[in-house]
Amino acid sequence: MDETPRVLIGYATAAGSTQGIAERIAAVLRDEGCEAVCRPVGPDVDCAGFDALVIGSAVHNMAWLRPAVDLLGRVPDDRPTWCFSVGGVSPHGRLTRYMTGQEVRRVEQAFPSGFRAREHVFFGGVIEMRGLPLWGRIFWRLIGGRPGDQRDWPAIEGWARQIAAALPTRLADGGRQSSGLGTSGTPRPGTGTPG
Repeated sequence: MDETPRVLIGYATAAGSTQGIAERIAAVLRDEGCEAVCRPVGPDVDCAGFDALVIGSAVHNMAWLRPAVDLLGRVPDDRPTWCFSVGGVSPHGRLTRYMTGQEVRRVEQAFPSGFRAREHVFFGGVIEMRGLPLWGRIFWRLIGGRPGDQRDWPAIEGWARQIAAALPTRLADGGRQSSGLGTSGTPRPGTGTPG
């Protein structure tokens, strides 16, 4: 009887930051006992063979890249799905947390109708200032931004461990054993399991 949850970590990346985060999430899920498949999203990705999904995308102009949004439209309704966005601002200060919160809400507006993620988080990516106009560099500095790698690896790894703890285990007959989460991703009364 194989009870190992099979998880797809799918990503759409523009310059590699999102791929790096997806690979780290997959490594943590493997360390936590999951079978994790990490790969770029595209029309050939079939969600049916997975017990859960973690889908991420780079954010450009307050929107996910099209292949990631398209994949969300093919996620089976019964499949627990977590989402992550990767952008230029790392959510550490009050202003940047507000900005990334606004960006997450805007990104979610383009998600397919009826799709609900268990959770959607925002991570900073790698920032290249080359090619950014002067006004953009000034604004960036005013909000506390700095060039370079903004990925918060401890936060990314912690989030991946939270996902692993919430995953259902597979049963021999292909059914799923409860993880304590209700269908909406909220805890069932008395379980105390976070959504």
